[in-house]
Amino acid sequence: MDIKSIGVLGSGIMGSGIAHVSALAGFQTKLYDIADDILNRAHSQIQANLQKGVELKKLTIEQVEFALSHLSLTKSLEEVAQCDFLIEAVPELIDLKLKLYGELDRLSPQHTIFASNTSGLSITEIAAATKRPKKFIGMHFFNPVHKMKLIEIIKGLETDGETFGITEWVGQKMGKETVAVRESPGFVTSRINALIGNEAFYMLEEGIASAADIDKALKLGLNHPMGPFEMVDLVGLDTRLSILNYLHQTLGEKYRPCPLLVKYVKAGRLGRKVGKGVYEYR
Repeated sequence: MDIKSIGVLGSGIMGSGIAHVSALAGFQTKLYDIADDILNRAHSQIQANLQKGVELKKLTIEQVEFALSHLSLTKSLEEVAQCDFLIEAVPELIDLKLKLYGELDRLSPQHTIFASNTSGLSITEIAAATKRPKKFIGMHFFNPVHKMKLIEIIKGLETDGETFGITEWVGQKMGKETVAVRESPGFVTSRINALIGNEAFYMLEEGIASAADIDKALKLGLNHPMGPFEMVDLVGLDTRLSILNYLHQTLGEKYRPCPLLVKYVKAGRLGRKVGKGVYEYR
C-alpha cells in the first residue's frame, strides 16, 4: 500500500510535532482540531520550529517551504478521515479515544490505517471500537517530536504484519528509529519514565533534595538529557498522573502516584503549557 496522505488528529504539542515531521517527510498532511484558534496556534508553532531549524543550519529555506506546502489545517473530521494513514494524538482519555475511533471507522475508507500516539493505553481495547483491528496500531512518538528520534510501535492483538510494516516505513521516512513493543501497559519508555518521575516526587516530598538538585543529579550523574522534573513539566503533570493512575490500576501498587504529584495537578500546576509546574515559567 502506498501512503501518500497522513491525517493527524489533535493539534496540541504532540499532534503539531507529528504534523511537522510528516509534512517535512513529504506526506500530504492534514492537521485536525475542533477550533481555528487552536489550529492557528499549532501552525505558528510548526513555522517557528521550522525556522529555528534554518537558523541552526539543520534545514534549508527550500525544505521549510516544502514542508509548509504539504501541510493543511481542517476542522472537518470527515475531511481528515479520508487520508491513507491517521495518527491520533488527543488527550489520554480512553472514552474520548473510543468515541473518536468509532466515528473515524465510519468515515474512513477501508484501506486507511489507524495509529494511536497513546503513551500507555491498550491498543487492543481502543482497536475494538472499530471494525478494522487488523489495521490498528500504536505509534508512540516522543516530545519534542521534531527532535526526538524514537517511535515505539505497538501491535494490538489483531494487528497484522502488513500494518506493522507500513507503520515502520512511515516512521523511518519521517527520519525516526523504531522499536517493536509487545502490548503491555506503559510499553517500554512510559513504564520506566513513570517510575523515575514518581520516585523523584517522593524524594521532593521527603525533602531529600530540591527539584533543581534532583534534576542536576540525574543529568550529570546518570547522563540523562533532562531531569525528571524538567521532563514532567514538558510532558504535563496531568498527563503523567493519568499514566500513573492507569499503570497503578493495571500493574499494581508500585505505580501508585505520589501524593505531592496529585496536589500539584489539583493546584493547576500542569507544566510548561500553563506556565507553571514544578518550576515557574512566567
